Amino acid sequence: MAEARYKQLVDELAAQIRAGRLPPGTRLPTHRKLAERHGLALVTASRVYAELEAMGLVSGEVGRGTFVREASLRVGPGADQRALPADLVDLNFNYPALPGQAELLRSALRQLAAGGELDAMLRYAPHGGRMHERACFARHLASRGLAAEPSNVLIVDGAQHGLAVTAMALLQPGDVVAVDALTYPGFKVLAEAHRLELAPLPAAGQGPDLDALERLCARRRVRAIYAMPTMHNPLGWVMSASRRKRLVAIARRHGLLVIEDAAYAFLADDPPPPLAVLAPETTVYVSGLSKNVATGLRVGFVAAPDAWMPKLERAIRATTWCTPGVTTAIACTWLEDGTVERLESEKRQDASARQAIVGEVLAGMGCVRHPFSYFAWLPLPEETRADLVAAALMREGVSVSTAEPFATSKHVPHALRLALGSVGLNGLRTALLTVRRVIEELSY
Repeated sequence: MAEARYKQLVDELAAQIRAGRLPPGTRLPTHRKLAERHGLALVTASRVYAELEAMGLVSGEVGRGTFVREASLRVGPGADQRALPADLVDLNFNYPALPGQAELLRSALRQLAAGGELDAMLRYAPHGGRMHERACFARHLASRGLAAEPSNVLIVDGAQHGLAVTAMALLQPGDVVAVDALTYPGFKVLAEAHRLELAPLPAAGQGPDLDALERLCARRRVRAIYAMPTMHNPLGWVMSASRRKRLVAIARRHGLLVIEDAAYAFLADDPPPPLAVLAPETTVYVSGLSKNVATGLRVGFVAAPDAWMPKLERAIRATTWCTPGVTTAIACTWLEDGTVERLESEKRQDASARQAIVGEVLAGMGCVRHPFSYFAWLPLPEETRADLVAAALMREGVSVSTAEPFATSKHVPHALRLALGSVGLNGLRTALLTVRRVIEELSY
């Protein structure tokens, strides 16, 4: 009988939410009050809310209660890329591009057509790329302060593929991976696909709480740590040299694999050496050309120790066999002729101009950001719900991400992550003014 009552209550609450009788943002009774009101055991009342949460109708927040979700937003807005209406301003995903990049591609394609390697591009390449191409990426890594032999560099289909290859090759289902409490959503999706357990580390200033990492390693068998020490996404931090050295010391002491994601590292001005320089024997360094060149150029690279190369190459074979020859050839040409270096410099200037607009428009709102990054983290005022703000902005023609896709702990802060690189400067200013207005309207 109790089971039937439990199911009936789930159906009743779901119907009220869908009909709008319980509007978004409504705080529902505590688990105990729900149990008392309907004559249920406390554990059964908790099951009611758990089922509603699984349906995407409510969200439970530690220390605050259970709330009705904004139904117009999908669960975890921002986690998955999707087609947007042409009139919607995208502050959700970053597509940083500069004027003239299309002409760069036309010129590169004409150069390829006139060259003598077209036949080779129609055939399979070695899984990790041809050695002269790997040497090209090794020289690029040297410009970032990371000395790597070509034999220790593998070419992949973008940084996300590099992360996936690393997880497939070097981790096992059930492995515990330490991550930031707010981290890159692509790694969360990857961990779910590979059945990895993510152990969140709180932020402590400009980096993860390394005392928390020590405590975690003392009580759990942690296999790896996923880190973004240079231009963290979404918080924009650049870890100091001393923090990096301590993180590496902890990794060595506890035998951790270090996965260093450097997708946005090119934006930082003279950062400390990569983790892969400090601990080359235990670090896989992953980056790509999506952000510094173009998101459609799906070329990335992985640098790793000798011992792990065979496993990584097999993972490339299992997923894509090799990187397409045409895109690899274009990437190598642009690396060698200085195009990538020039684009990186221009994008640092572009990101700085965008951050100046953020500082002006969102002044006084507690924005967390780096002066050269393509994103900003915007905590919301107390009692202002991120899902309601995101839905209201969507109605205003502005797409943003809440904190949910980035959160790895049960505590999901009410905040927005604003991607700054996908609209023109004037459009960005207008969109940010809309963001400010909507937040202020919903906060009073």
